[in-house]
Amino acid sequence: MKKDFISIADWTKEEIVDFLNLATDLKNKQRNGIEHHYLKGKTLAMFFMKPSMRTRVSFEVGMYQLGGHALYLGPAEIGMGKRESVEDVAQVTSRYCDGIMARVFEHSYVAGLAKSASVPVINGLSDLLHPCQIMSDMLTVMEVKGRYEDVHIAWIGDGNNVCHSWINLASRLPFKLSIATPPGYEPNAQILADARNAGISEITVTNSAVEAATGADALYGDVWASMGQEEEKAARLKLFEGFQINDALFSHANEDAIFLHCLPAHRGEEVTAEVMDGPRSVVFDQAENRMHLEKALLAKLMGN
Repeated sequence: MKKDFISIADWTKEEIVDFLNLATDLKNKQRNGIEHHYLKGKTLAMFFMKPSMRTRVSFEVGMYQLGGHALYLGPAEIGMGKRESVEDVAQVTSRYCDGIMARVFEHSYVAGLAKSASVPVINGLSDLLHPCQIMSDMLTVMEVKGRYEDVHIAWIGDGNNVCHSWINLASRLPFKLSIATPPGYEPNAQILADARNAGISEITVTNSAVEAATGADALYGDVWASMGQEEEKAARLKLFEGFQINDALFSHANEDAIFLHCLPAHRGEEVTAEVMDGPRSVVFDQAENRMHLEKALLAKLMGN
């Protein structure tokens, strides 16, 4: 029976840890030149309604390293939901390919693909969730801190799709998650309530960046205006002024705290250049780990 990777909350703690461990194993194999063509002869269709460098390169190279092939399909090729229904796109692609990865705006598109496709569907990003990113982020935290249990992650900024997937992960793995947003930019109330009801992790939401950062093992930043929010950028820059991750904010975190960012980053806005390019930053480790984590997902979902 096929299974999709749409939300971290769809998976158990044991399955999530298994993904993380497999990602570590595949990373070691790649670095040591050990063949791991687990998807030889298989093809991944990649639907991009929203552009991205990291998502395309990591999935495409990852499929190549697994012995398979990735097929890029941009908005002009698909016209999903306009020229052709999501249901029809899913069923046709399922006849050609062994898996689908979709990077979309509206979450309903990737959810619709998963419902109608007969092959596994992976959420490469939607406006609601960004599960592959957060899984690779936790892989990075584990590499640096040596554990996932009881680490304290401080999210500083907008309660967006990346934040939502951190909340989902906190409903499965035990760690402390502190979220700081300007008033009115808090995360989705239902996602937050579901995670708190799971009773796995301590999750706090505040309008104070200092409060969230105090005692943290990692400070996580993201752009203040995401793709599709360009018209809001000027207003957001003003509203988010007190949420920049800088040396002053890091002074409230643990001495060995690290800096995380899903990229692209805007130096001088959500993070200073001193932090972004300094010794605390592990953002490029995160970027690399996207590929290793995605390879683990692909191998588990599309493998025999």
